[in-house]
Amino acid sequence: MSRLFRDVDGGSLTPQGSVVCIGAFDGLHSGHRALVRQTVARARDSGVPAVALTFEPLPREFFSRDNPPPRLTLARAKVQGLRQLGIDEVGLLRFDARIAAMPAQDFVEQMLVQRLAAREVWIGPDFRFGHKRGGDLALLQQLGNAQGFSAHAIDAVEVQGERVSSTRIREALRQGDFADAARLLGRPYAIGGRVVRGRQLGRTLGFPTANLRFPRTPALSGIYATWVHGVADRPWASVSSFGTRPTVAGIEPLLEAHLFDFDGDLYGRHIEVEFVAKLRDELKFPDLPSLTDQMHRDAEQARAVLAEAAPQSAAVGADSPLTAPC
Repeated sequence: MSRLFRDVDGGSLTPQGSVVCIGAFDGLHSGHRALVRQTVARARDSGVPAVALTFEPLPREFFSRDNPPPRLTLARAKVQGLRQLGIDEVGLLRFDARIAAMPAQDFVEQMLVQRLAAREVWIGPDFRFGHKRGGDLALLQQLGNAQGFSAHAIDAVEVQGERVSSTRIREALRQGDFADAARLLGRPYAIGGRVVRGRQLGRTLGFPTANLRFPRTPALSGIYATWVHGVADRPWASVSSFGTRPTVAGIEPLLEAHLFDFDGDLYGRHIEVEFVAKLRDELKFPDLPSLTDQMHRDAEQARAVLAEAAPQSAAVGADSPLTAPC
């Protein structure tokens, strides 16, 4: 198991040296994985640890706290994915006012030089860091020449002529275009986590659900045809609601998956919900009978969609569904 650290300050973590990549890594899409794989390959060639530096919360969330942008991946899934790609040390750095105000030169000195003894630093195209985004590849190369490390940026990754980006994937998910999202991610989009107890309203309406909490602003909202992985030796057909449940005055985002013809207790189990197709937006109904009638229609539509769709692998990894544990 690779080590996880949270702070810029502290003693040396890799006194033998390291190869480091830095990024937000939201979604761990094809471009992110290319960067990580390059870092791991260079670290193996040099016989030193591969280190990934990322942030929690993401910088854009810190600077937009009143209206945080949608998140593709929660922290636990990101760390898990980086480890499975071969990263030896994960720096999930606390992005707070102090780091936001830290000059890029100080970040390089304290984090890359003192803590990680970096031999090589790899970033994605257009990556910026430090106070007011003052750090870029040119500055890394300048400081590296003085401090004894080299700095490099990978080329932008394109899929079918389109540059891969988290922003583009968020837009695809918002539009319910899961085929396009999967094309850019390199795998189907899924959200995973441990099933928690809810208000059990679905059970009283004849639609018991497995509930997953999502404590960040999600990149999608509505009713979906889904496959649930982790409850049997095969993916389980389901219809899922992801949103705040306005009909019952909900507030926090909740993913509720109703597994068709399933009889069992899933509380505490880890499941993954793979999104196949969007059926409709989340709506506020005048009463529970109206909601229940619509749930029956949603279920019927989801069954029809899934009858024509093949489920994908649920294994977490470089080319598997993106799991975003809640």
